[in-house]
Amino acid sequence: MKVLIVYAHHEPKSFTASLKNLAVETLTAQGHEVKVSDLYAMNFKSIADRDDFTELDDPNYMNYLLQQKSASAKKIFTPDILEEQAKVAWADFILFHFPVWWFSAPAILKGWFDRVFAAGFAWDFGKIYAQGVLRGKKALVAVTTGGPLQLYQPNGAHRATIVQMLHPIIHGTLHFCGLDVLPPFVAYAVFIVGDEGRKKYLEQYQERLRDIENTEPLLLHPPLNEIGK
Repeated sequence: MKVLIVYAHHEPKSFTASLKNLAVETLTAQGHEVKVSDLYAMNFKSIADRDDFTELDDPNYMNYLLQQKSASAKKIFTPDILEEQAKVAWADFILFHFPVWWFSAPAILKGWFDRVFAAGFAWDFGKIYAQGVLRGKKALVAVTTGGPLQLYQPNGAHRATIVQMLHPIIHGTLHFCGLDVLPPFVAYAVFIVGDEGRKKYLEQYQERLRDIENTEPLLLHPPLNEIGK
């Protein structure tokens, strides 16, 4: 299996980095091919704008969405976007590692989605969810949190489970583009669980990784032709 790891953390000694490193080691040992996009190390541009294209259809007025669709057909994205899109096209499985910040992902990862999962490349008009352009590929989100599990409950302080909280990413981005999304791996309260707690998380994550090909995806959305039935 070809695995792309998209990693978004600024600190190489973070626990998020430890999970990413474990994924590289475990998946490689299993015989999978692994590539890593370390967004901070790459200084990946997080702002989507007209500089994402080597030429514009209309220099006087740019609609970013329509320009993406045109660029997907003409291959006129900037090299950093084309390089990431080539990795996505190559991968059978995409693994995302990041800390939960403000109920979401760090801005650098949001920028990666905005710029790389472009119209015409990752999705298209009429080609979303079950018909998404990236269908046939799988994804897994592996996150760390500062707060404990009890906060991430429907009746907890956050009023949402981690799947509900990450709905815009898991459902509105990954599954929107056709990816089959596995249940997320979550290391809760990494600041306070101590060395033993973090060691246990690493052991649990390694178990998940070793069985990654047999894990059933989340049931997120019916095929478009079944909506309303």
